[in-house]
Amino acid sequence: MREGNNFKKNLNKSVFLSLMVAVALGIYVIEAQIPVIFPGIKLGLSNVVSLIVLITFGGKEAILVMFLRTLLGTMFTGTLSSFLFSITGGLLSNIVTIVMYKRFKKYFSIEIISIVGAVFHNLGQLLVAAFIVQDFRIYIYFPILMISALITGYFVGLVVKYFNKHVEKMKIRDK
Repeated sequence: MREGNNFKKNLNKSVFLSLMVAVALGIYVIEAQIPVIFPGIKLGLSNVVSLIVLITFGGKEAILVMFLRTLLGTMFTGTLSSFLFSITGGLLSNIVTIVMYKRFKKYFSIEIISIVGAVFHNLGQLLVAAFIVQDFRIYIYFPILMISALITGYFVGLVVKYFNKHVEKMKIRDK
């Protein structure tokens, strides 16, 4: 009987993660169609999904969803350079967010954790840009990206906070 419960739990988890990849991919593709006012500044709404997965299942799953979203999203809408920007920013952001959530969630709200993740996402993208143009003066653009990270990171965190209240009612968590 125990194997049946594990199978059902694993199936539920797989279905939920697949759904999260699909939702994140849909958001990613739609967001790619929105005209950009400043280079490198996006709403980052697919990060809502990554944070929900982090809270619901953990860090490995959040990185998996981010990786699949980025890979598939680039296949549909991007280029190799956009993949490099997205994957570097996404990995750096997810690693920092995972560490903050696991170690400091009692000290920082999900909104603050999301803002820090957005800042590190932008740092990762600037690192790739500096490598491509081979000029670290590109970091002069960081204050503009920091302002956008504060706004978009807070919004993403707020959405996750309210969504998480509803997810807690569902019995799909690993914890």
